[in-house]
Amino acid sequence: MPLDRILRNLITWQRADGPPTPMRELSIEDARARYLANAVRPRRGPADTVTTVDRTVETTDGSSIRARVYHPDTAPSMSLTFLHGGGWVVGDLDSHDWAVRTTASALGAVVVAADYRRAPEFPYPVPLYDAIAVARWTAQEFPGLPQVLAGDSAGAHLSVGVALDARDNDGPRFAAMLLLYPPTDPSLRLAAAGEYPEGYLLSVDDMAHHYDLYVPDPARRGDPAVDLLSADLRDLPPAVVATAEFDPLRDEGIAFAERLAAAGVPARQVPGPGLVHGYFLMQDVVPAAAKCAQGVLDELTAMLAAPHEDAAAARIDPVPGR
Repeated sequence: MPLDRILRNLITWQRADGPPTPMRELSIEDARARYLANAVRPRRGPADTVTTVDRTVETTDGSSIRARVYHPDTAPSMSLTFLHGGGWVVGDLDSHDWAVRTTASALGAVVVAADYRRAPEFPYPVPLYDAIAVARWTAQEFPGLPQVLAGDSAGAHLSVGVALDARDNDGPRFAAMLLLYPPTDPSLRLAAAGEYPEGYLLSVDDMAHHYDLYVPDPARRGDPAVDLLSADLRDLPPAVVATAEFDPLRDEGIAFAERLAAAGVPARQVPGPGLVHGYFLMQDVVPAAAKCAQGVLDELTAMLAAPHEDAAAARIDPVPGR
């Protein structure tokens, strides 16, 4: 379907004075400031009933990082560790605060958002180790609830890395993963060959820049926690994989859902017709994004409520225009 009208107007407005400077051409400080300025704005709803408290989590190297705990106003239905996006370089607790509040309110979940250390100051595997530490802390703090891993973009990529570690190193037992437009292929072959490699708020060139900052050692690009499409995905938690139609990462997200299903992991791939990368942060200004986001959360709730189907029953939904 066509690009959502509101998103089209937003992109046109951003280019009124010429194309914005690509993120890869900005300093790290300027890139982070621009991302935060775009993400933090007056918002409508939904979560005045959600309360927060910042906590400190010890990491494996003896450092301490922040985690923000979101409590719904009802008894929680699940415990969810949320890992923010931003290419492992930008984004933080504040840039995603509204989206996480929305998630906690909509799911009735206690959510722990991780302020993991970012590249390039802390390249791979430090952000992943921080994410693992927060997910383990969450499981210890909120036992007895279904444990869910969730993240958008780079945070979705980290979520899969946490699940791989938990499987291989006697970690928490996660009930599900919520993966919002995940990058899964550091070669970016599928993204470069896709329909929308640039022009829709994320470009393949910017993704390549982020990978260069996150995994500067080319020898590590083949690690299972980096090259998710080539990883052994058996025995991972059931997953809801959300994609966006006008996203360079769309096809690798679809391929990842298909690979999960082929490995025997229940997978539900949810398309985002007419939407772009990052739509989960746009729910207050793009009604189509809010509708799709709610559908994604509904799929997670349904997955947790249903018995785990085998791979033959895993649902991989078609994507318009593919």
